[in-house]
Amino acid sequence: MQDLKVTIIQSDLHWQSVDANLAMFEEKIWQINDQSDLIVLPEMFNTGFTMEAEKFAEPMNSKTFRWMKQQAAQTGAVVTGSFIVQEKGNYFNRLIWMQPDGNYNHYDKRHLFRMSGEHHHYTAGTTRIIQKIGGWKICPMICYDLRFPVWSRRQETEEMQYDLLLFVANWPAVRVNAWDILLKARAVENLSYVIGVNRVGNDGNEIPYNGHSCVIDPKGKELYFNHDEESIDTISLDYEMLDSFRKKFPAYLDSDDFSIEI
Repeated sequence: MQDLKVTIIQSDLHWQSVDANLAMFEEKIWQINDQSDLIVLPEMFNTGFTMEAEKFAEPMNSKTFRWMKQQAAQTGAVVTGSFIVQEKGNYFNRLIWMQPDGNYNHYDKRHLFRMSGEHHHYTAGTTRIIQKIGGWKICPMICYDLRFPVWSRRQETEEMQYDLLLFVANWPAVRVNAWDILLKARAVENLSYVIGVNRVGNDGNEIPYNGHSCVIDPKGKELYFNHDEESIDTISLDYEMLDSFRKKFPAYLDSDDFSIEI
């Protein structure tokens, strides 16, 4: 199977300014030098992590959705990241998985960050998704989901097998040690690549973010790490290494079976 080329965009965000963020990310996307299979943007990439859901929510197929569709078509890569979506009277922190051909899927953040009151403004998701690029299976999740290993657990069921576990985030600097530890834990326990894409800079609430976007291999080794600089980097993931390690160390065969009740 071919390597998977993933572009990580670690960036500051313009606070609650959709047009400014879309313009900024469009410029950054066009700075990508290598052909990429997947371009990853942070959580709430068009506003920052805001609780003003009613003010900044968009219906599906509106401005940000159409922008993602255009970027995917022009680059030939899947483009993913989350923004605020209004649907049937509810507000979701929704990750869109936009393919170059215009087909898409979405994942609604399951674990809402109560310490910021996110659970008072948004509706929690109920369904995990697995997406494919070539033969790669990818499970995308959002920020606070990282703290809940049962939700992201790789199982030998068709609907929950994956090769890459992906987290897009607005994870504050004050808790970045937990981010670093948990990303490695998710990689080791699931025998999977893990990618975390975070933001940098201060948001409108003067909360600082220091990045630490990274790529972790199934042994827990950092293949890529960016401390606190804005950057656009493309990393190749080696499927043969992943497959070989799983065959040599098939710990998943001894994992516990379970089901999740929503």
